Amino acid sequence: MHTHTDGHDLRHHGDAEVRDAASALTDLAVNVRTGTPPPWLRERIAGSLTGLAAYPDGRAARAAVAARHGLPVERVLLTAGAAEAFVLLARALTLRHPLVVHPQFTEPEAALRDAGHRVARLLLREEDGFRLDPAAVPEAADLVMVGNPTNPTSVLHPAAAVERLARPGRLLVVDEAFMDAVPDESESLADRTDVPGLVVLRSLTKTWGLAGLRIGYVLAEPGTIAALERAQPLWPVSTPALAAAEACMDPAALKEAAQAAALIAVERAHLLAGLAEFDEVRVVEAAEAPFVLVHVRRGAEVREQLRRLGFAARRGDTFPGLGPGWLRLAVRDRTTTNRFLQALDQALTMVG
Repeated sequence: MHTHTDGHDLRHHGDAEVRDAASALTDLAVNVRTGTPPPWLRERIAGSLTGLAAYPDGRAARAAVAARHGLPVERVLLTAGAAEAFVLLARALTLRHPLVVHPQFTEPEAALRDAGHRVARLLLREEDGFRLDPAAVPEAADLVMVGNPTNPTSVLHPAAAVERLARPGRLLVVDEAFMDAVPDESESLADRTDVPGLVVLRSLTKTWGLAGLRIGYVLAEPGTIAALERAQPLWPVSTPALAAAEACMDPAALKEAAQAAALIAVERAHLLAGLAEFDEVRVVEAAEAPFVLVHVRRGAEVREQLRRLGFAARRGDTFPGLGPGWLRLAVRDRTTTNRFLQALDQALTMVG
Protein backbone atom coordinates (compact mmCIF):
# COMPACT_ATOMS: atom_id res chain seq x y z
CA MET A 1 0.00 0.00 0.00
CA HIS A 2 1.21 3.49 -0.84
CA THR A 3 0.08 6.75 0.72
CA HIS A 4 0.56 9.59 -1.75
CA THR A 5 0.04 13.18 -0.64
CA ASP A 6 1.22 16.21 -2.61
CA GLY A 7 3.19 13.87 -4.86
CA HIS A 8 5.14 12.31 -1.97
CA ASP A 9 4.99 8.54 -1.56
CA LEU A 10 4.93 8.34 2.22
CA ARG A 11 5.28 4.57 2.17
CA HIS A 12 8.48 4.46 0.15
CA HIS A 13 11.43 3.37 2.29
CA GLY A 14 15.10 2.75 1.68
CA ASP A 15 14.75 -1.02 1.43
CA ALA A 16 12.87 -0.55 -1.84
CA GLU A 17 16.09 0.75 -3.40
CA VAL A 18 17.80 -2.63 -2.94
CA ARG A 19 15.00 -5.17 -2.54
CA ASP A 20 14.21 -5.57 -6.24
CA ALA A 21 17.70 -4.98 -7.59
CA ALA A 22 18.58 -7.33 -10.44
CA SER A 23 22.15 -7.56 -9.18
CA ALA A 24 23.83 -7.01 -5.86
CA LEU A 25 24.20 -3.34 -5.01
CA THR A 26 26.37 -1.75 -2.36
CA ASP A 27 23.68 -0.48 -0.02
CA LEU A 28 23.85 3.18 0.95
CA ALA A 29 20.05 3.43 1.03
CA VAL A 30 19.22 1.59 4.26
CA ASN A 31 20.36 3.01 7.60
CA VAL A 32 21.05 -0.32 9.33
CA ARG A 33 24.62 -0.65 10.61
CA THR A 34 26.64 -3.11 8.55
CA GLY A 35 28.02 -6.27 10.11
CA THR A 36 25.04 -6.64 12.43
CA PRO A 37 23.63 -8.30 14.41
CA PRO A 38 26.92 -9.18 16.13
CA PRO A 39 27.59 -12.86 16.93
CA TRP A 40 26.83 -12.53 20.64
CA LEU A 41 23.41 -11.06 19.86
CA ARG A 42 22.61 -13.74 17.31
CA GLU A 43 23.47 -16.31 19.96
CA ARG A 44 21.13 -14.70 22.51
CA ILE A 45 18.33 -14.65 19.96
CA ALA A 46 18.99 -18.25 18.91
CA GLY A 47 18.97 -19.31 22.54
CA SER A 48 15.43 -18.00 22.92
CA LEU A 49 14.12 -20.39 20.27
CA THR A 50 13.90 -23.26 22.75
CA GLY A 51 11.13 -21.34 24.49
CA LEU A 52 8.86 -20.77 21.49
CA ALA A 53 6.20 -23.16 22.79
CA ALA A 54 5.39 -20.68 25.56
CA TYR A 55 3.62 -17.37 25.01
CA PRO A 56 5.96 -14.36 25.07
CA ASP A 57 6.64 -12.84 28.49
CA GLY A 58 7.88 -9.28 28.16
CA ARG A 59 8.43 -8.51 31.83
CA ALA A 60 12.21 -9.02 31.91
CA ALA A 61 12.80 -7.04 28.71
CA ARG A 62 10.52 -4.25 29.86
CA ALA A 63 12.35 -4.07 33.18
CA ALA A 64 15.70 -4.00 31.38
CA VAL A 65 14.62 -1.08 29.19
CA ALA A 66 13.27 0.77 32.23
CA ALA A 67 16.53 0.24 34.15
CA ARG A 68 18.62 1.38 31.17
CA HIS A 69 16.79 4.73 31.18
CA GLY A 70 16.28 5.01 34.95
CA LEU A 71 12.50 4.89 34.59
CA PRO A 72 9.71 2.89 36.25
CA VAL A 73 8.35 0.04 34.11
CA GLU A 74 4.99 1.82 33.91
CA ARG A 75 6.65 4.33 31.58
CA VAL A 76 7.84 1.66 29.10
CA LEU A 77 6.02 -0.11 26.28
CA LEU A 78 7.72 -2.66 24.05
CA THR A 79 6.61 -2.62 20.41
CA ALA A 80 7.21 -4.47 17.17
CA GLY A 81 9.61 -1.79 16.01
CA ALA A 82 9.00 1.95 16.10
CA ALA A 83 6.60 1.50 13.18
CA GLU A 84 4.05 -0.17 15.45
CA ALA A 85 4.32 2.75 17.85
CA PHE A 86 3.35 5.19 15.09
CA VAL A 87 0.22 3.17 14.38
CA LEU A 88 -0.69 2.91 18.07
CA LEU A 89 -0.33 6.66 18.55
CA ALA A 90 -2.52 7.32 15.52
CA ARG A 91 -5.28 4.89 16.50
CA ALA A 92 -5.34 4.77 20.30
CA LEU A 93 -5.37 8.45 21.18
CA THR A 94 -7.91 11.22 20.65
CA LEU A 95 -6.29 13.78 18.39
CA ARG A 96 -7.73 16.89 16.77
CA HIS A 97 -4.79 18.77 15.30
CA PRO A 98 -1.74 16.53 14.75
CA LEU A 99 1.32 18.13 13.17
CA VAL A 100 4.41 16.49 11.69
CA VAL A 101 7.69 18.35 11.35
CA HIS A 102 9.19 17.63 7.92
CA PRO A 103 11.36 16.57 6.22
CA GLN A 104 11.43 13.49 8.42
CA PHE A 105 10.57 9.80 8.41
CA THR A 106 7.23 9.58 6.62
CA GLU A 107 5.65 6.59 8.36
CA PRO A 108 4.21 8.67 11.26
CA GLU A 109 2.22 10.86 8.88
CA ALA A 110 1.14 7.84 6.85
CA ALA A 111 -0.13 6.15 10.03
CA LEU A 112 -2.02 9.28 11.10
CA ARG A 113 -3.64 9.65 7.70
CA ASP A 114 -4.59 5.97 7.55
CA ALA A 115 -6.33 6.44 10.92
CA GLY A 116 -8.44 9.24 9.44
CA HIS A 117 -6.59 12.25 10.83
CA ARG A 118 -6.04 15.48 8.95
CA VAL A 119 -2.32 16.13 9.35
CA ALA A 120 -0.67 19.54 9.29
CA ARG A 121 2.95 19.91 8.24
CA LEU A 122 5.74 22.20 9.32
CA LEU A 123 8.38 22.21 6.58
CA LEU A 124 11.87 23.06 7.76
CA ARG A 125 13.96 24.89 5.16
CA GLU A 126 17.38 24.23 3.73
CA GLU A 127 18.33 27.89 4.10
CA ASP A 128 17.81 27.47 7.85
CA GLY A 129 19.89 24.30 7.90
CA PHE A 130 16.70 22.25 8.39
CA ARG A 131 16.79 23.35 12.03
CA LEU A 132 13.73 23.45 14.21
CA ASP A 133 12.19 26.76 15.30
CA PRO A 134 9.77 25.89 18.12
CA ALA A 135 7.94 29.21 17.61
CA ALA A 136 6.86 28.03 14.15
CA VAL A 137 4.64 25.27 15.59
CA PRO A 138 1.00 26.44 15.91
CA GLU A 139 -0.38 26.53 19.45
CA ALA A 140 -3.41 24.51 18.33
CA ALA A 141 -1.35 21.41 17.54
CA ASP A 142 -2.24 18.72 20.09
CA LEU A 143 0.33 16.24 18.79
CA VAL A 144 3.71 17.29 17.42
CA MET A 145 5.93 14.67 15.84
CA VAL A 146 9.63 15.40 15.33
CA GLY A 147 12.64 13.20 14.65
CA ASN A 148 15.88 13.69 16.56
CA PRO A 149 18.33 13.21 15.00
CA THR A 150 16.08 13.67 12.01
CA ASN A 151 15.82 11.25 9.13
CA PRO A 152 16.72 12.17 6.38
CA THR A 153 18.42 15.49 7.18
CA SER A 154 20.78 14.07 9.86
CA VAL A 155 20.20 17.24 11.91
CA LEU A 156 20.35 16.84 15.69
CA HIS A 157 18.06 19.40 17.30
CA PRO A 158 19.06 20.75 20.73
CA ALA A 159 17.06 19.10 23.51
CA ALA A 160 16.19 22.55 24.81
CA ALA A 161 14.60 23.47 21.48
CA VAL A 162 12.59 20.24 21.31
CA GLU A 163 11.52 20.64 24.93
CA ARG A 164 10.10 24.07 24.12
CA LEU A 165 7.43 22.34 22.02
CA ALA A 166 5.83 20.83 25.12
CA ARG A 167 2.47 22.24 26.22
CA PRO A 168 -0.28 21.12 28.61
CA GLY A 169 -2.74 19.10 26.56
CA ARG A 170 -0.22 18.36 23.80
CA LEU A 171 1.63 15.14 23.04
CA LEU A 172 5.23 15.81 22.05
CA VAL A 173 6.40 12.72 20.16
CA VAL A 174 10.15 12.56 19.59
CA ASP A 175 11.40 9.81 17.30
CA GLU A 176 14.87 8.94 18.63
CA ALA A 177 15.37 5.89 16.41
CA PHE A 178 18.94 7.01 15.62
CA MET A 179 19.86 8.59 18.95
CA ASP A 180 21.98 5.62 20.02
CA ALA A 181 24.21 6.36 17.00
CA VAL A 182 24.98 9.81 18.44
CA PRO A 183 28.02 9.90 20.75
CA ASP A 184 26.87 10.18 24.39
CA GLU A 185 23.28 10.35 23.08
CA SER A 186 23.55 14.10 23.50
CA GLU A 187 20.23 15.95 23.16
CA SER A 188 18.18 12.88 24.08
CA LEU A 189 14.99 13.33 26.09
CA ALA A 190 14.53 9.61 26.74
CA ASP A 191 15.31 9.77 30.47
CA ARG A 192 13.22 12.86 31.18
CA THR A 193 10.04 12.67 33.26
CA ASP A 194 9.52 16.41 33.77
CA VAL A 195 8.41 17.32 30.22
CA PRO A 196 4.59 17.30 29.98
CA GLY A 197 3.14 15.05 27.30
CA LEU A 198 6.54 13.73 26.22
CA VAL A 199 6.58 10.50 24.21
CA VAL A 200 9.98 9.17 23.11
CA LEU A 201 10.24 6.39 20.55
CA ARG A 202 13.32 4.19 20.29
CA SER A 203 14.29 1.50 17.78
CA LEU A 204 16.80 -1.31 18.19
CA THR A 205 16.80 -2.18 14.50
CA LYS A 206 19.36 0.37 13.27
CA THR A 207 22.39 -0.03 15.50
CA TRP A 208 21.88 -3.74 16.09
CA GLY A 209 20.72 -4.91 12.65
CA LEU A 210 17.32 -6.18 13.80
CA ALA A 211 15.06 -4.76 11.09
CA GLY A 212 13.80 -8.26 10.32
CA LEU A 213 13.01 -8.99 13.97
CA ARG A 214 10.98 -5.82 14.69
CA ILE A 215 11.74 -4.47 18.15
CA GLY A 216 11.49 -1.00 19.64
CA TYR A 217 9.91 0.76 22.57
CA VAL A 218 7.96 3.77 23.77
CA LEU A 219 8.81 5.90 26.81
CA ALA A 220 5.96 8.08 28.09
CA GLU A 221 3.73 8.98 31.01
CA PRO A 222 2.00 5.90 32.50
CA GLY A 223 -1.45 6.99 31.29
CA THR A 224 -0.23 7.26 27.70
CA ILE A 225 1.56 3.92 27.94
CA ALA A 226 -1.61 2.27 29.24
CA ALA A 227 -3.69 3.71 26.40
CA LEU A 228 -1.22 2.48 23.78
CA GLU A 229 -0.96 -0.94 25.42
CA ARG A 230 -4.75 -1.38 25.29
CA ALA A 231 -4.59 -0.86 21.53
CA GLN A 232 -1.94 -3.54 21.03
CA PRO A 233 -2.90 -7.10 20.08
CA LEU A 234 -2.09 -9.83 22.57
CA TRP A 235 1.61 -10.77 22.67
CA PRO A 236 2.68 -8.13 20.14
CA VAL A 237 6.43 -8.73 20.57
CA SER A 238 7.85 -12.18 19.87
CA THR A 239 10.02 -14.13 22.28
CA PRO A 240 13.17 -13.72 20.11
CA ALA A 241 12.56 -9.97 19.89
CA LEU A 242 12.15 -9.77 23.66
CA ALA A 243 15.42 -11.65 24.11
CA ALA A 244 17.11 -9.17 21.79
CA ALA A 245 15.70 -6.18 23.66
CA GLU A 246 16.94 -7.49 26.99
CA ALA A 247 20.36 -8.28 25.55
CA CYS A 248 20.75 -4.83 24.00
CA MET A 249 20.24 -3.21 27.40
CA ASP A 250 23.26 -5.00 28.92
CA PRO A 251 26.13 -2.68 29.95
CA ALA A 252 28.45 -4.47 27.51
CA ALA A 253 25.98 -3.86 24.68
CA LEU A 254 25.63 -0.19 25.58
CA LYS A 255 29.43 0.11 25.55
CA GLU A 256 29.55 -1.50 22.10
CA ALA A 257 26.87 0.86 20.82
CA ALA A 258 28.84 3.83 22.15
CA GLN A 259 31.97 2.60 20.38
CA ALA A 260 30.00 2.18 17.16
CA ALA A 261 28.65 5.72 17.48
CA ALA A 262 32.17 7.10 17.85
CA LEU A 263 33.32 5.20 14.77
CA ILE A 264 30.31 6.41 12.77
CA ALA A 265 31.25 10.00 13.59
CA VAL A 266 34.76 9.45 12.20
CA GLU A 267 33.53 7.71 9.05
CA ARG A 268 30.84 10.36 8.51
CA ALA A 269 33.49 13.09 8.62
CA HIS A 270 35.43 11.22 5.93
CA LEU A 271 32.31 10.97 3.74
CA LEU A 272 31.50 14.66 4.19
CA ALA A 273 35.08 15.65 3.32
CA GLY A 274 34.90 13.61 0.14
CA LEU A 275 31.53 15.06 -0.87
CA ALA A 276 32.85 18.59 -0.34
CA GLU A 277 35.20 18.05 -3.29
CA PHE A 278 32.28 18.06 -5.76
CA ASP A 279 30.96 21.41 -6.99
CA GLU A 280 27.75 19.69 -8.10
CA VAL A 281 26.99 18.44 -4.58
CA ARG A 282 25.48 20.46 -1.72
CA VAL A 283 25.64 18.82 1.70
CA VAL A 284 23.58 19.36 4.85
CA GLU A 285 26.69 19.90 6.91
CA ALA A 286 25.19 19.68 10.41
CA ALA A 287 25.06 15.89 10.11
CA GLU A 288 25.01 13.93 13.38
CA ALA A 289 23.31 10.65 12.37
CA PRO A 290 24.62 7.57 10.54
CA PHE A 291 23.61 9.10 7.20
CA VAL A 292 23.95 12.38 5.34
CA LEU A 293 21.60 14.33 3.10
CA VAL A 294 22.95 15.81 -0.12
CA HIS A 295 21.55 17.79 -3.03
CA VAL A 296 23.01 16.82 -6.38
CA ARG A 297 22.55 18.61 -9.66
CA ARG A 298 20.36 16.34 -11.82
CA GLY A 299 20.07 14.12 -8.78
CA ALA A 300 17.52 11.65 -10.18
CA GLU A 301 19.77 10.92 -13.15
CA VAL A 302 22.83 10.66 -10.94
CA ARG A 303 21.03 8.16 -8.71
CA GLU A 304 20.25 5.97 -11.72
CA GLN A 305 23.85 6.14 -12.89
CA LEU A 306 25.00 5.16 -9.39
CA ARG A 307 22.76 2.09 -9.58
CA ARG A 308 24.41 1.11 -12.86
CA LEU A 309 27.75 1.53 -11.14
CA GLY A 310 26.66 -0.73 -8.27
CA PHE A 311 25.52 1.69 -5.54
CA ALA A 312 22.03 2.19 -4.10
CA ALA A 313 21.25 5.65 -2.67
CA ARG A 314 17.98 6.63 -1.01
CA ARG A 315 15.91 8.97 -3.16
CA GLY A 316 14.86 12.13 -1.33
CA ASP A 317 11.77 13.21 -3.24
CA THR A 318 9.42 11.01 -1.19
CA PHE A 319 10.08 13.22 1.86
CA PRO A 320 7.82 16.28 2.11
CA GLY A 321 9.95 19.38 1.76
CA LEU A 322 12.48 17.73 -0.57
CA GLY A 323 12.64 17.30 -4.33
CA PRO A 324 14.27 14.91 -6.82
CA GLY A 325 17.73 16.46 -6.42
CA TRP A 326 18.07 15.14 -2.88
CA LEU A 327 19.76 11.87 -1.93
CA ARG A 328 20.32 10.28 1.47
CA LEU A 329 23.56 8.34 1.88
CA ALA A 330 24.27 5.90 4.71
CA VAL A 331 27.65 6.19 6.40
CA ARG A 332 29.78 3.14 5.67
CA ASP A 333 33.38 2.08 6.26
CA ARG A 334 36.17 4.05 4.63
CA THR A 335 36.84 1.55 1.85
CA THR A 336 33.19 1.52 0.81
CA THR A 337 33.01 5.31 1.00
CA ASN A 338 36.06 5.72 -1.20
CA ARG A 339 34.58 3.36 -3.78
CA PHE A 340 31.33 5.30 -3.67
CA LEU A 341 33.06 8.65 -4.13
CA GLN A 342 34.80 7.29 -7.23
CA ALA A 343 31.44 6.06 -8.54
CA LEU A 344 29.85 9.44 -7.81
CA ASP A 345 32.57 11.14 -9.79
CA GLN A 346 31.83 8.83 -12.72
CA ALA A 347 28.06 9.34 -12.39
CA LEU A 348 28.39 13.12 -12.40
CA THR A 349 30.57 12.94 -15.50
CA MET A 350 28.05 10.69 -17.23
CA VAL A 351 25.09 13.02 -16.71
CA GLY A 352 27.18 16.07 -17.67
